[in-house]
Amino acid sequence: MNAAQRKLSPEGPQLSEIVAGTMTWGVWGSDYDAVTMADLIGHCVDLGITTFDHADIYGHYTTEEAFGTALKQHSSSVRGQIQLVTKCGIQLVTGNRPKNRLPHYNSSKKHIIASAERSLEKLRTDYLDLLLIHRPDPLMEPEEIAAAFDSLRQSGKVLHFGVSNFTPSQFSLLNAHTHLVTNQVECHPLHTEPLFDGTYDQCQSHSLRPMVWSPLGGTEYFKGEGTKLLRLREKVREIGEKYGVEEDVILLAWCRKHPTRPVPVIGTTKKNRITRSLKALSIDLERQEWYEILEAGRGHEVA
Repeated sequence: MNAAQRKLSPEGPQLSEIVAGTMTWGVWGSDYDAVTMADLIGHCVDLGITTFDHADIYGHYTTEEAFGTALKQHSSSVRGQIQLVTKCGIQLVTGNRPKNRLPHYNSSKKHIIASAERSLEKLRTDYLDLLLIHRPDPLMEPEEIAAAFDSLRQSGKVLHFGVSNFTPSQFSLLNAHTHLVTNQVECHPLHTEPLFDGTYDQCQSHSLRPMVWSPLGGTEYFKGEGTKLLRLREKVREIGEKYGVEEDVILLAWCRKHPTRPVPVIGTTKKNRITRSLKALSIDLERQEWYEILEAGRGHEVA
């Protein structure tokens, strides 16, 4: 099975049904060299996982460049087969940004355009398929962000725009000034807020598909402790045995079950787990199974 592509919104980009998250491809994780990273890119593309999720800050501002170097090892035709997503707005304290005295956000027009242009250079591409504001900035001025997006769109440097980790009211504020195609948020059985705080409702009302980071719950799910977590893992394993698949596959299937059809961004750097993730595309959990996982993750009945 290969991961097909589907639009994020009626006027949005086509992304693969599973997205490869690159946060730990570089020095923040596996620290792959260019040859290994190029091989992993090829493996994903062969599976139909053609969308790669970045952020300028990954690897303390180094992972985009490492990926771009690896991408150049492929033929030029590969760029037309893939979709590059990146984010901007977070400012980290690191030697690569010596002017940053403390972690903060910057959603100014000047910063957004400069960040996008740096990402283009590092990723060695002429355009970005999707640019997201990484976190809501309390000082953001929606007209200024819209002006930055308009400039990048008109120049052909960025095709589509969205946000990440925005509340429904923050999304509405910015969407009133510029067209957004998604909100990338955290959602898994241990973090279910988007199901109840209006985030997914808003996506559904606008016919947008949310992107989901950490759809498996990360280290909290796999290495955490406590009665609730043990109960959740037991339930996920039980349902996994029924379908003959591993826990991570069931968690991805749970993520995708919502009517908005969320697009999970998987963070693994292991080929076997990337390949295994495709099994989730053919699993349609029964309604009561989905609620069993929700109940176990929240630690109380829903009705």
